[in-house]
Amino acid sequence: MPQQRYTITAALPYTNGPIHIGHLAGVYVPADIYARYLRMKGEDVFFVCGSDEHGAAISIRAKKEGKTPKEIIDHYHNMILSSFDDFGISFDHYGRTSDPIHHRTASNFFKALYDKGDFIEETTEQLYDQEAEQFLADRFVVGNCPHCGHEEAYGDQCESCGSSLNATDLINPTSTISGSVPVTKATKHWFLPLERHQNFLENWIMKDHGDDWKPNVYGQVKSWLDDGLKARAVTRDLDWGIPVPVQGGENKVLYVWFDAPIGYISATKDWAQQNNTDWEPYWKDKNTKLIHFIGKDNIVFHCIIFPSMLKAEGSYVLPTNVPANEFLKLEGQKLSTSKNWAVWLHEYLEDFPGKQDVLRYVLTANAPENKDNDFTWRDFQARNDNELVAIYGNFINRIVVLIHKYYQGVVPAPNDNTQLDDETLEELYSLPTKISTALENFRFREASQILLKIARLGNKYLADEEPWKQQKTNPERVKTIMYNGLQIAAVLAIATTPFLPQTANKLKTILGLSLQSNWSDMTQSELVAAGTTLAPSELLFSKVENDDIQIQLDKLKNQSV
Repeated sequence: MPQQRYTITAALPYTNGPIHIGHLAGVYVPADIYARYLRMKGEDVFFVCGSDEHGAAISIRAKKEGKTPKEIIDHYHNMILSSFDDFGISFDHYGRTSDPIHHRTASNFFKALYDKGDFIEETTEQLYDQEAEQFLADRFVVGNCPHCGHEEAYGDQCESCGSSLNATDLINPTSTISGSVPVTKATKHWFLPLERHQNFLENWIMKDHGDDWKPNVYGQVKSWLDDGLKARAVTRDLDWGIPVPVQGGENKVLYVWFDAPIGYISATKDWAQQNNTDWEPYWKDKNTKLIHFIGKDNIVFHCIIFPSMLKAEGSYVLPTNVPANEFLKLEGQKLSTSKNWAVWLHEYLEDFPGKQDVLRYVLTANAPENKDNDFTWRDFQARNDNELVAIYGNFINRIVVLIHKYYQGVVPAPNDNTQLDDETLEELYSLPTKISTALENFRFREASQILLKIARLGNKYLADEEPWKQQKTNPERVKTIMYNGLQIAAVLAIATTPFLPQTANKLKTILGLSLQSNWSDMTQSELVAAGTTLAPSELLFSKVENDDIQIQLDKLKNQSV
């Protein structure tokens, strides 16, 4: 079959703070699993991300820390990129929206729409901080959400109910700069008239994607469309960002949510230049599948605003799917960067060295796919000890240790299979297909549990056959049991690759498999051939001690404010 081309985007993290487990569970772990899986299938995959380095959030952090925005973005860009690398997220390219190529790309995109008359230019009343002498864009203002009453809604969005807002919508607004109550003042901006795209969006989303988009995504988009779309400002009164590239745009910048998704495109261009290849097929070929991995707070931007921008420009493909996740809570409370209620990735990597795959597994098995879910340190310990150690690790250790004990590590040649052998292998070779179906429908939790079924099947096979008892009475039978058990281990190793890449490589090395395995390899009846010499057994997982968990609970309690 010919290759299918995929452009997979992961939401650009703001460089105003580090990555935490909510970001990983919502976006980066499922996106990485999906990208790795498609690569194993032999598809043409471009997995792109980058640092989102503009917007009010950066300016706020800079003001708080007495630094320049450039100092802030450089610090957090390096921290985030290092954390992703150490954790094993397999981006093909990681860009920056502060790069010149992005400024050019975003400016040209704006001018293309401007020249076609796709913007409305209006003078409107906006919130203004008289003490700070500046307009209050987005995150510079908080107040009560007009929809749900949440008291800490931002000027662009309520993170409690997910509603998209304008700063002037807020009830009892307060400036985050001075703490004063803002006034209104006239200012000119350019607006994207989303109402012009209402019919297109209804046809494209509600008719074409009503069955294949996740219910939580489709439902949220439908509610916006049902309410009727309104014009959305694409410029802001700020001094940090991409200057508005038309006459009258002095002292204004592109709205970060106009500029940021274009970062996917500019990062693709950057990668293409570095690799002397063409970027356009990944964004302009109608056969390319564009998949956006985001959190639920970004649904409106990736399903309404960005597609409207792409449609208005006219030459780009539209998203095939936007598998947004809901939010992950921490110990029953909402994750909060400002309140320091979070598990930061760079700190996890220091506190649990070598346990990247444990966190990947726990966040996948407990992913907030259709509703908010809760991460607790006790559940983290339980899943590690009771699933990874007791099921996955136990099976591999048993089979490899017995091969070394009985045959000095050399895989024995099998004899004839029994009916139980055939039934076990039939079930074994059905499981990768079930994992594929789950992954291709963005059901990562389900896929992780099918993966664990492979290890459960191996444990059950050994427990039913009891080779340690039969070795004295029927050694020829044991050869078959051991051989078949190793085929189960090999399927487990290959199927594990998208989910737990470090563990997969360790297991493949033990079994003598190629590290560059393909998904289709699991259809082979002999993955570990007779006569292969196995490497010594290695514990793939170790228990998490109670003291380690208590340290994390105490740390969380002490760091929150």
